[in-house]
Amino acid sequence: MKSKIINMAEKIKDADDRLLEAMLRSEPIIDDGFSDQVIRRIRRRIWVRRLALPVAVVIGGVFAAKPAVQLLTVVSQLSVLIPREFVVMSTTWLPSFPSALLGAMLLAAIMLGLRMIEDE
Repeated sequence: MKSKIINMAEKIKDADDRLLEAMLRSEPIIDDGFSDQVIRRIRRRIWVRRLALPVAVVIGGVFAAKPAVQLLTVVSQLSVLIPREFVVMSTTWLPSFPSALLGAMLLAAIMLGLRMIEDE
């Protein structure tokens, strides 16, 4: 379905418009399928780029799974050695939720302000 604007533009063509259309009208160039080959190659490269990162992540995850499990077991064994007082004290060092929220809002405001200054 064509829009009304395009239909109106086609109806109000003057002589210059018709002359330009006649000059620019040409037969399609025969390229023996070259355009199709280029388009297929471009599409293939796009799919390779889309799939390269997920495949690399999966392969890396397969290789990293065994060392990650070993690391977790070592950390769990070492966590028993940490004194209980240190763990309790470290949780008191954490900021409360309202102050963390205020800090996040302040950081967002600063980043927004810098972006606004940068755009000008």
